[in-house]
Amino acid sequence: MSISTSTGSAPTGVSRLIAALGHSRRGLRDTWRSEAAFRQEALLALVVVPAIWLLVPAPSWRALLLVTLGLVFVVELLNTAIEAAIDRIGAERHPLSGKAKDAGSAAVTVSLLLHGAVWACVPW
Repeated sequence: MSISTSTGSAPTGVSRLIAALGHSRRGLRDTWRSEAAFRQEALLALVVVPAIWLLVPAPSWRALLLVTLGLVFVVELLNTAIEAAIDRIGAERHPLSGKAKDAGSAAVTVSLLLHGAVWACVPW
């Protein structure tokens, strides 16, 4: 991947959109292949999404549950990015590297707890 400069060589318009979609597809594919947690969350979503549609009558609660489920995936992708960047820096242990990885992991946990809390608040 190259870094574009202001020389006018960077894609624009539809070309830029197509390039961005390609990067996103690679990011999803690579995360799927390398992160067991991402695969587990995706499999959980295969159960959770139908449950949302079958069990939750109010559209606003459905939307909130779907958004918080999507948030879990977004945070997991960001956590994967943090881990990859830290691993790229080097294999040696450093307190700041550990702090960054732990914070990313905590963010995933918070997003999962948030999704669970929304489920607990659904008026049955």
